This record gives sequence, structure tokens and C-alpha cells, in this order.
Amino acid sequence: MNNSTCDFKWIITPHEKKDLSAAKKMFPIEVSRTARRFHRQIPGYRMSPLVSLPNLATMFKVGGIWVKDEASRLELNSFKVLGGSFALYRFIQERLHISDEQMSYSYLISNEVKEKLGDITFASATDGNHGRGIAWAAQKLGHRCVIYVHSETSQRRIDAIRGYGATVKVIDGNYDDAVRQIVVDAKENGWEIISDTSWEGYSQIPTWIMQGYSTMMAEIQEQFSAQGITRPTHVFVQAGVGALAASVIGYYHSLCGENAPTCVVVEPEDAACLFASASTENREIRNVDGDLDTIMAGLACGSPSEIAWNVLRQTVDAFVTVPDYIAAKGMRVYATPLKGDPFIVSGESGAVTLGALLSILRENGADQLRDFLKIDEHSQILLINTEGNTDPVLFRQIIWEGSNPVPEEYWFDRE
Repeated sequence: MNNSTCDFKWIITPHEKKDLSAAKKMFPIEVSRTARRFHRQIPGYRMSPLVSLPNLATMFKVGGIWVKDEASRLELNSFKVLGGSFALYRFIQERLHISDEQMSYSYLISNEVKEKLGDITFASATDGNHGRGIAWAAQKLGHRCVIYVHSETSQRRIDAIRGYGATVKVIDGNYDDAVRQIVVDAKENGWEIISDTSWEGYSQIPTWIMQGYSTMMAEIQEQFSAQGITRPTHVFVQAGVGALAASVIGYYHSLCGENAPTCVVVEPEDAACLFASASTENREIRNVDGDLDTIMAGLACGSPSEIAWNVLRQTVDAFVTVPDYIAAKGMRVYATPLKGDPFIVSGESGAVTLGALLSILRENGADQLRDFLKIDEHSQILLINTEGNTDPVLFRQIIWEGSNPVPEEYWFDRE
């Protein structure tokens, strides 16, 4: 662990030889093709853009900064719908014993399937975007949906979930308290849990959700290929329970093996359960208690997903934790681009990797991490904007009003 003067922390986790077995088992390339074939059938589907920030890259003396912009994903402004919809696809497929060849989106939403399934209520706990994705998918399928949120969830996020017909219940405590409560209530009420985190005895559906995210990765590789780039050299990905991070990093290690990109996981400093786990001698799972107080609502998780951690502990090169102002900085950089670079609408959880990257490249005291990552003028760096403007009030507070400002000692331009 670093002892620098930086306002962020990191752990470098070198591997003499990476164990790729968990990544290859969970993310075989055939699964990404199946997921993408399904998602392509959803009305309104199109590839989200992979955009370049060439002038920002030049300013920071790197080869390229590429952003997969999930703010335009279907009508939900978030990548989460990819996982939730694919999990419901797999759930129904398994329940009705239907092969991939027989399965189609039109059949999935048909009255015939609904009659065969009978009365089902899908349930999940969420910080916002996952619950909205499950509510959207359940509504398309014609089934009831119950979503539990924690007490710090904004009313705007709650209203967005209810907008897709779901029943929303607010649970005292944090995200992990909501997860624990829905497990109890689902058993009592006969609900089917569709969760993106895993625990003992519950891993199949979270696996399907993570595999559903691989549609995004297949798109990215197709888009890089069109630019003459074989793969990114570096991947920065944000993490809550670790499902997205494991999907992105697992996909690249399954596809590229030992030639996978250098992978960095970024978390909020007050909800850094993966960082805490990586800090242990044997990289064992550790939970983070407390309020998990961060503006990055989608990353405010205190307990890692066990199946995600099985992938991440063997493949991540560095774990980084950052204060909230670094995420806010990332939002402002996206929203006020250099001349010639595209404007990107990003929520706080979506922008944290850009903020972290710029801090690593610029701040005094981060030399150890910079030297390890070997980012230079040849580097092609991939970031994922996981969400758009999912909380308009908070977005305006940060972009318009300047909340969560960068401390003066960390300003980019200081005289």
C-alpha cells in the first residue's frame, strides 16, 4: 500500500503468473456472442458509442483516451440493463427448458411464455441503476417487480424505478442492509431474486448478470478494431460489489490471456470493499461497514460479490480508492471538454475513472503507481462511462454549482 502525499490510495498487486481459470470459465467468448445476439433483438438496441478524447490525451501525453459511453444505452442511461435483461432471459430459458436456438426476444415477451411461467415477482436490492434495469425488463416481460433501496437513495432514483411499474421499498441502513432484507422477504413471499451480487448458495443469477455485461465488451472490441487498435493497453474500471469490474477484466483475460491490458479498479474511499480485500495477506474477502457515504451512489457497496472477487483477485494489477471530489472532477472534465473533444454527460459513478486517471498522471507523490502502470505516449486507455445524468439535481449541483470542489493543492493549473 502506498504512503504518498496524494489524496488517493493504491495497492499494486503484481502476479508472478496470473491464474486465468476463473476468468475463462465465467467469460468464454461464446457467452458474449449469445448475450449480444439476445440484446440485438431488443427494440431500440444499438451499440453505445466508443468515443475518443484526443486533445485531452495530448495534454496528458498519452496515446489515446477512449470512453465507452453507456449514457445512451437503450432508454435507461446505464449499462445495467444489459445484465438484468440477460439474467431474466437465462432464468426463463432454464425454467422452460428452451435452447438458445429456440429463444428470441419476441417469444420471451409473448403471452405463451407468461402463461407457462405463471405468476412471478422479480425482486432485487439496488443503489439505483440495477433496480431500474430489472424493473424495465420485468415490465417488458409483463411480470411484477419489487425493488429494495437503502435509506440514502435519492427520491429521483426511486421515482425512476417506480416509473417502470416496480414497487419500491426503502430499507433503513445501507445497500448491504437492503440486500440482507430482501433475501429474507423474498423467501417469505416466494419472490425470485435477480441480484448482481453473490453470496453463499446464490451465484448462478449474478453470473448471468455479469455475462450479460459482456455485450458491451464485444462492442468495444469491434469498435477498437475499426480504429486499427487490437486492444487497449490499460483499462480503468469502477467498482461497487465488483460485478462490472469482473466482467470487463475477466473478458479481457479470457480473450487475451497473459496479453490482457493492465487493469486498474477504482472505488470510493468510503466504500472500498475490494481495496480492503486486496489489502489482506491472502486477498481474502473483507467487508466495509458504516454508512458508505459517497456521492457515487452506484458504487456504495460494503460487501464484495464472491464470484466477482474470484476473478478480480487473480487478474487486477492495481486497486485505487479516491475521495468524492475526484469523481466530481471527472464529471466536470467530461462536461467541459477541450476544443475538438466530444461533450459527455456522466454521472458521478460514471466519471470516477477519468478523475482517477488524471490524478494518477498529474499528482506529485504518485510516481510509484505511474512507474508500475507504464502509461506513456503509446498507451491506449479504456474508460467506461457507466451512467449518464441519472440524478439531475446532483448533476447540476456538481456541474453548475461546483459542489465537491478539488482542493487547491491539487488544482491542475497552479501558478
